[in-house]
Amino acid sequence: MTASAAGGRNQGGQPDGYEPDPNRWRALWVTLVAGFMSLLDVSIVAVALPTIQQQLHASAAEVQWVVSGYALSFGLALVTAGRLGDALDRRRIFLIALSGFVLFSAACGAAPNITLLVVARLAQGLAAGFMAPQNSALIQQMFRGGERGRAFGFFGATVGISSAVGPLTGGLILALADGAQGWRWIFYVNVPIGIVAVLLGRRLLPRTRRSGRGHVDLPGVVLLGLGVLALMFPLVQAEAGGLTRLWWMFLAGAALLVVFTLWQRGLVDRGSQPLLDPRLFTTVRGYAVGAGVGTLYFIGFSGVWLVFALFYQHGLGFSPLQSGLAVTPFALGSAVAAAVSGRLVDRLGRLLTVGGLTGVILGLGGTALLLRFAPLDIAPWIAAPVLFLGGVGGGCVISPNITMTLRDVPVHMAGAAGGALQTGQRLGAAVGTAALPGLYYLVLGSRSDDYRGALFLAMAAGLLGMAASLALAAYDWRRDRRTREPHGPCPDDVAHSPVHARQT
Repeated sequence: MTASAAGGRNQGGQPDGYEPDPNRWRALWVTLVAGFMSLLDVSIVAVALPTIQQQLHASAAEVQWVVSGYALSFGLALVTAGRLGDALDRRRIFLIALSGFVLFSAACGAAPNITLLVVARLAQGLAAGFMAPQNSALIQQMFRGGERGRAFGFFGATVGISSAVGPLTGGLILALADGAQGWRWIFYVNVPIGIVAVLLGRRLLPRTRRSGRGHVDLPGVVLLGLGVLALMFPLVQAEAGGLTRLWWMFLAGAALLVVFTLWQRGLVDRGSQPLLDPRLFTTVRGYAVGAGVGTLYFIGFSGVWLVFALFYQHGLGFSPLQSGLAVTPFALGSAVAAAVSGRLVDRLGRLLTVGGLTGVILGLGGTALLLRFAPLDIAPWIAAPVLFLGGVGGGCVISPNITMTLRDVPVHMAGAAGGALQTGQRLGAAVGTAALPGLYYLVLGSRSDDYRGALFLAMAAGLLGMAASLALAAYDWRRDRRTREPHGPCPDDVAHSPVHARQT
């Protein structure tokens, strides 16, 4: 029975006569600009780390916290922030978080020493983590049908392109901001853009209509937060020997997440509202596989850009701008592909991500081979077309995967679902940004001048993560072919969702 027949309710729980918000596309661009800034800040700082270390007289372990500390607090906030947005008001949470992001960006730029910079980055990452899940949840709230697929296409493109263009953007800012303190403008640039986004968001973003689900599972918040912290902390401490000293935290984190899962199932059985409904992973089509594909992909994808920055600047003596320009072909390829992949996902389904992952592996693998064996004076430039191919593949991975993962999620669970998806991606990114540079430095520690060998080994490790993501995506594609399940547009009614059906 359709929602209309069952009483005239649509996907947002509104009557069938509900009219779409006339400001929805302008509101989407406000959230995408804010999301772009928050995700860009994960990778934009990479090219400035040598300068920051020199100017603030920091150790390698301390300066690594400028990147990893942001990723840590970002990842810790996501699921809780998504649930708060679902329970309270996504617009309010988004605007408060965006205002905090602007304030802490200014604090990062003004930091007089490495300690205060790290503290400001932790606060900035926390604000970004509260803002990020509201983006996908607001898309669920504002759009329906084919428009939702297009909106998720733009959102996925923002995620992919922001990671790829970070090194170039950082290099440009360092080149334009003259002087030894130019790195501060990497943070200051967020301030005027963020202020404009706050003002426009107050005018354009819709409020969340509360549906009686205002309870927030505080024990779940604590269990999940401690579990994610235990998994991520050894990774962000990798430069200081965290993987060997703190290995036991991985076991503790896994145990805490098991307890968290059991607690969530118990809440569902008792009819209470969980922080993260386990049925998202068992009954919502595509969610579990999409979360796994995204997590595995980010293990390889995120660490690659740090390794490139280290190789080009330390190994080849490139400036930050030259280092960013060298990887720009990937960003261009991602932009081109992401612009069209959102419109192809309903037609091709999981096959699109299978093809995209294949392209990324071929592009980055070919680049690694050229940088390892081709003459160094021409290797970065003859690798450009191959890197562009990898970017085209990347544009067909993140955007379609986000669309397929979230399109069937009920609106009242959209924030928590988006937060959980991005938590997996942040965990994958933490693994990648710890493991790949760690392997790079490991080779240099034994062979101090073998920059090419160090790059090749680190890239090979990143490609293993992408290959695992490809295997999972290919399995899902073959399973869909065997069962012949259609990849039609996202449902028009939340009543079509298995989660909703079980709840009612």
